[in-house]
Amino acid sequence: MNKKILKVLILLPVMLYGCTGDFLDIKPKGQAFFEALPNKQGVNLLLTGAYSVIDGVNGRNGDGWASAVSNWVWGGVASDDAIKGSNAGDQNAINAIEGFFADAENLYVAQHWAPMYDGIVRSNDVLKAIKLATDMTADEKKLAEGQARFLRAHFYMELTKIHGKVPYIDENTLDPTIVSNDHILWPEIEADFGYAISVLPSRWSDKGRATKWAAETYLARAYMFQKKFPQARELLQDVYANGGFSLVPSYEQNYLIKTINNSESIFEIQYAVNDGFPNSPNAGVGESIAGPHFMGSSGFYLPTHSLVSAYRVGSDGLPLLDDTYSAEDILPYSKTGAEVSYKGLVDPRLDHTIGRPGVPFLDWGIHKGDSWIRDPSNAGPYVNKKNMFLKSELGALSNTTGVRVFPNANNYRMFKLSNVILWLAECEAEAGSLQTATTLVNLIRNRAKNSNVVRFADGTPAANYKVEPYPSSFASKDYALAAVRYENRLEFAMEGIRFFELVRWGIAGPVMNNYLTVESARLPYLRGKAFTVGQHEIWPIPQRQIDISVKDGKSVLTQNNGY
Repeated sequence: MNKKILKVLILLPVMLYGCTGDFLDIKPKGQAFFEALPNKQGVNLLLTGAYSVIDGVNGRNGDGWASAVSNWVWGGVASDDAIKGSNAGDQNAINAIEGFFADAENLYVAQHWAPMYDGIVRSNDVLKAIKLATDMTADEKKLAEGQARFLRAHFYMELTKIHGKVPYIDENTLDPTIVSNDHILWPEIEADFGYAISVLPSRWSDKGRATKWAAETYLARAYMFQKKFPQARELLQDVYANGGFSLVPSYEQNYLIKTINNSESIFEIQYAVNDGFPNSPNAGVGESIAGPHFMGSSGFYLPTHSLVSAYRVGSDGLPLLDDTYSAEDILPYSKTGAEVSYKGLVDPRLDHTIGRPGVPFLDWGIHKGDSWIRDPSNAGPYVNKKNMFLKSELGALSNTTGVRVFPNANNYRMFKLSNVILWLAECEAEAGSLQTATTLVNLIRNRAKNSNVVRFADGTPAANYKVEPYPSSFASKDYALAAVRYENRLEFAMEGIRFFELVRWGIAGPVMNNYLTVESARLPYLRGKAFTVGQHEIWPIPQRQIDISVKDGKSVLTQNNGY
């Protein structure tokens, strides 16, 4: 949980869970398994094992790319923010996700499902062990239970966002092979987060442990997925007013290793490199291929032309509020990086989020265009910037062991105060509190206005940057929601949440079909592909799980519509 991760974090899961790939193969189902662990030390070891999967990587169900906590595949590539990148054949299971033609046997579908249930099993094991522990006080048991239930709710939240109805396995389940997926697990998720809120502290000395504020933010997020805006609003107001968090002065400070766990951070997934294990498994290896080719990654997860064009602003410094992307919106760029070809006004967050040809890329120098891209014909000229490390940090804060060189110590910021502010602004807009919604959005825009901008070596700005707050209250609820949603995209682009937001807002169909129509002209694997409303908001239940979940000769799991 802190950077001094013990070897037990890796060894314990191996000892306890073996090498099976099926979540249903839970051994053993009785209490004999816990005979050596009914004490405080055993509970803490099991809890560490549960925390170790929160990044989505459990070391035995693929490489973690499908299950990475950043959701770069499901929340990023599946949206209009990012494309797969790399070359046409590499990890072609992602092509099917990007083009909405994945089926129930898609490898990434299965490799997302299994680690989430692995985390659930580990969380349940903590709860079982707590009941048997004889050397723990009531308060110690509550703290351990609160963390385990937070983690369990997290894993179920991830499963629900991506697979919809999934079977509910808790610490009392004796035979998971006969549990059906007959409802969305919102009541169970709400109960776990609610308990965590009631017992967890506001802060820990160990960074990365679940807190009261993280649980409140997460529960509010669950409410927003259900459109329970009054309930979400109450929680978000509490975090905003009483959590003790503050916006960092400059936007890019949320995406640098030297400013991890800052004043804005509510919950971060802690990464560590060069910890004695090949490929730094505690360093977000699920993102190990989702970085620029020139930095030693595989060139996956690249920003789209649609995203870049969204950062254009008018002469008033306000966004254009236009989600109708067209070929005419593709901005000019230099294939060699000899210049910054687009001369129009842009929001400065653009170049803190995206590496553009001709613009300095952190301390790595000027983005040199196509030479920095693994396969320009299959991608585009842009690279992600938010999960990167500095050239000066190479080797010290990036991996030096094993095959992968890209894993690094740049934590994934799951929840920040900026998330809370914009989600609260959405709740206020939904309630008709237009002035409050405007004020909250302007907190974010004023921070962007006062942030550092990317500059050339001589100190001149790399582009024509401008961003201004909204000058008056939003004129209507519709306008307010459009402004809040657009701000959400600009502020959190390439953070793996865009697709889920489009689904939550009920606009994934028109946005994605418009986007696919434009992009299919240059990406052959998208030609003829479309988003089907009522189907593609979620992904299938893995066919393997349906096949092995049987009672009285019939599967107990129901496949999602259209798969």
